[in-house]
Amino acid sequence: MRDPRAALIIAEVAQAHEGSLGMAHAYVDAVANVGADAVKFQTHIAAAESTRAEPWRVPFSLQDATRYDYWRRMEFTEEQWCGLRRHAEERGLRFLSSPFSVDAVELLERVGVWAWKIASGELTNVPMFERIAATGLPILLSTGMSPLAEIDAAVERVWARDLDLTVLQTTSLYPAPPEKVGLNLIPFFRERYGCKVGLSDHSGTIYPGLAAAALGIDVLEVHVTLSREMFGPDVSASVTTGELRQMVEGIRFIERMNANPVDKDVAAEELAAVRQIFTKSVVARTDLAAGTVLREEHMAVKKPGTGIPAARLPELIGRRLKRAVQADEPLRGSDIE
Repeated sequence: MRDPRAALIIAEVAQAHEGSLGMAHAYVDAVANVGADAVKFQTHIAAAESTRAEPWRVPFSLQDATRYDYWRRMEFTEEQWCGLRRHAEERGLRFLSSPFSVDAVELLERVGVWAWKIASGELTNVPMFERIAATGLPILLSTGMSPLAEIDAAVERVWARDLDLTVLQTTSLYPAPPEKVGLNLIPFFRERYGCKVGLSDHSGTIYPGLAAAALGIDVLEVHVTLSREMFGPDVSASVTTGELRQMVEGIRFIERMNANPVDKDVAAEELAAVRQIFTKSVVARTDLAAGTVLREEHMAVKKPGTGIPAARLPELIGRRLKRAVQADEPLRGSDIE
């Protein structure tokens, strides 16, 4: 069972399936196999969200004459979406898909989603926002293109419904360079809104996710691709499934570290046997007779640390031996008058 204190790791497929239902199902299996907690798609209904004049974000496709045609090619039927949701749940994944129109919200409500992920470009889409809020499901807000005033207004709309809220720091650059990731905004959002926070990362690397985990995020979303050789506008901003596995393992490692603060005195006591191996004791440098008044040249410090600790050597100068000791023999308290 998933630890509720652990960050929820969402693998964002978006349109990486390229309109292929089989490929979409392959992504469900792939992200489940590497330990993600949730899989997320995007639900685009071209006629409901776009005009034919919508420009390309990136002019990448030789297959689609317009971006409108691209959105058409990305559409699945309600039955197909239901199949993806069932498959995700069978693999132990939470199922999400970002809507980009009221029609998409209504479709996904019938399909069944765990929560709503609202893209930053939709924060001002009040009709869609209100339709989402009416469902009562948790809301994850991306903030990539939004100034603070816009984010504040969106948060107020969520608070007005008393809904579960997560605010995600996002940078709408693909890929996002390190100087634009904005990790500083994660604690800023937590303090400003008093809610769960996270990172929606477009860097195409595992590093921001690991760094964000060290800050104690609640949610991490990353775009995923099966291979760097895949086709599509988001490949350069995605991690491979192999990298996602490494990221999941790293985040869980970081969470265990953060959850278990170390007391140095207790740790040293627990390592007492190891300390004896690695620390040093005062030993006789040469054979010494009983009654010898110890001088510095009579003594050395060597492993193991089973005798008088090395730090106490200065205290022994001028003291007398009760018995004869051999070279390299550790001195003990009972040997000293």
